[in-house]
Amino acid sequence: MVKKSNFKKIASLIGVFVIIFSFVFPAMIVSAEGEITDTKLKAVQEKGFLVVGLSADYPPYEFHQTIDGEDKIVGFDIDIANKVADDMGVKLVITEMNFDSLLGALQTGKLDMIISGIAPSPERLKQVAFSEPYMEVTQKVIVRKGDGKKYTKVTDFDGVKVGVQKQTTQEALAKNELYGSKPVSLQKVPDLILNLQEKKVDALVLEGPVADAYLSQNDDMEYADVKFTDGDKQTAVAIEKDNPAFKAQIDKSIKEIKDKDLLKGYQEKARELMFQKSSFIQQYGSYFVKGTMYTILLAIIGVIFGAILGSVLALMKLSKTKLLRWPAAIYVEYVRGTPLLVQTFIVFFGGTALFGLDLSAFTSSCIALSLNSAAYVAEIIRAGIKAVNKGQTESARSLGMSQGQSMRYIILPQAVKNILPALGNEFVTVIKESSVVSVIGVTELMFQTGVVQGASFKPFLPLVITSLIYFVLTFTLSRLLGVAERRMQASD
Repeated sequence: MVKKSNFKKIASLIGVFVIIFSFVFPAMIVSAEGEITDTKLKAVQEKGFLVVGLSADYPPYEFHQTIDGEDKIVGFDIDIANKVADDMGVKLVITEMNFDSLLGALQTGKLDMIISGIAPSPERLKQVAFSEPYMEVTQKVIVRKGDGKKYTKVTDFDGVKVGVQKQTTQEALAKNELYGSKPVSLQKVPDLILNLQEKKVDALVLEGPVADAYLSQNDDMEYADVKFTDGDKQTAVAIEKDNPAFKAQIDKSIKEIKDKDLLKGYQEKARELMFQKSSFIQQYGSYFVKGTMYTILLAIIGVIFGAILGSVLALMKLSKTKLLRWPAAIYVEYVRGTPLLVQTFIVFFGGTALFGLDLSAFTSSCIALSLNSAAYVAEIIRAGIKAVNKGQTESARSLGMSQGQSMRYIILPQAVKNILPALGNEFVTVIKESSVVSVIGVTELMFQTGVVQGASFKPFLPLVITSLIYFVLTFTLSRLLGVAERRMQASD
């Protein structure tokens, strides 16, 4: 007979085990009916929308197209994502960014899943989980017309520059199987096509459907009959690890797509949308307008808040108190000594990872540009103040003004005249540097240029149009600043 005290001990041990299990495996809960669930699936269903990350420069997987006068992201990956969202009973929300930023965004909780022609690889499986594959693709090599006979096997690439998209299966294949090749890794497929056409690289490695799309629109390229040992890959949906019910729900949708052969219809629809016929400006003019508006808005916000913070930093650096002077000096030197690209990633990903702030790409960009501009404005203002003759300060103090009054009414008005050209140059610089934030999906001018490149299969023409837009913006601003300078000089 088991003693009552032993029952209590056994019950206590079971209770301890349940508590430990619930802490160690918080995402996995087994219901009374034996159904596996997790917090991710419940969270998505409770908020009512599924956030999907992708890089929409990858036709026919996903790409931009103007439909009934409206810019939309289309492609067979989008149809798959819509199917998954519908089966979950939620709306689909698309977040677009560069391909090499997607995994970081998924791991920091900014995305619920990635569907962007992504293949499970040993390196990626260490970071994220994958659904069941929804398609098998073959990797192909593209070369310029007439070069197909030069490259027939993987040993023909010794010393050859091969273009690949950064952090992709194609990049790994070029490194591991094209013996002696020199991989050139770029972020976007249109950039790779342009590099091949301009003879910056001699070959490209692309997925079969993407390669087919570009060759159908470019007569100056052809396939090289190169076979990879590990060239057949499967594409799947990437999600965060330890979400079994969320994965099971996605797998269920993918199984239905396979069983009913829905993918074939999705692919035919994508091909039809890829080759809509209309004039270039009519079809893509709105993209450039939208990108220009965002670029101007980013520059205005960056300069205004940068000027405010920069003024504070300048006064701190001029202070006689070390507790004010040193932090300002450290901030200015650090920001000026690191790239804006790094600062943008720190704000975008660090805001979530360090502080739990779910900052949007646009908000993160505004903050990064403002913080970066502040460091340069601080030095401009400090130099302007130092350029004012010390006698002005002494005269103001002798008239009974306090240090704050003399700075406000005597020194700063004179300093502004001195620094106006430099501040104008900073505004011009911010307009151009705002192109950096396209890496996290802000739809400014350079981002929209990449969109048009991918959708139109014309890598060069969008760049020419964008360069003209930047020139008009900066030239106009320079002329306006020149007028303001002349008026100030006349007032003297």
